This record gives sequence, structure tokens and C-alpha cells, in this order.
Amino acid sequence: MELDKKAGCGCDSRSLIGKVTPRERDEILALFERKNGLTELAHSLAEADDDVLKNSYFYNKLVTDMGKTLAKYQQWWDDQAKVHQWEKGAGEAWEINFDTCQVFLRK
Repeated sequence: MELDKKAGCGCDSRSLIGKVTPRERDEILALFERKNGLTELAHSLAEADDDVLKNSYFYNKLVTDMGKTLAKYQQWWDDQAKVHQWEKGAGEAWEINFDTCQVFLRK
């Protein structure tokens, strides 16, 4: 499983830039799964036109949790980039193969 991979496009090139430890992989995997879960929850509730989203407490909690999760997710990438000396330019993104712990730069 890879982060931020365009579905079946095959139009991006990527190069291997490094590898993280299994512990580091587990950290980003937990954040990745939480981010995706919160996104799915928001989409499901919005599509269902559910009254839950009209509850300002629940909505605010969802938005706050998503903001915190996205900040932690980005901070993990920033921290790893500093430790491993990864660089990326405009329009480029890092992605990880959770099975191998390999990190790629997608252009």
C-alpha cells in the first residue's frame, strides 16, 4: 500500500530515496489510517445528509480531529525528511510502501 498514489494512472515517475524503520513505518501508517478514516466518515455523513453533521459539537470535533491528524501527518514527513535528508521540489511528493518501508519521491 502506498501513500497518495494516483489510482491506476501510471503517469507519475518515482524514485527510491530511502527507507524507514518498521517503528517509523508504524507511526505513519497509524496516522495514514486515521486520516483516511476521518475523511471517509466525513464523506459518508455528508452523502447521507445526516443530522449528525448538523450537530455543531460533533462537526467541530470531527474538524478539530482532522486538523490535528493532518498536522501530525505532515509533521511526521517533515521530521523524517530532516533526519534522512530527503528533499522535494514543487509538485513532488513523498510516498511510502508500507510492506517494504521504502520511501519514494514521486514527480
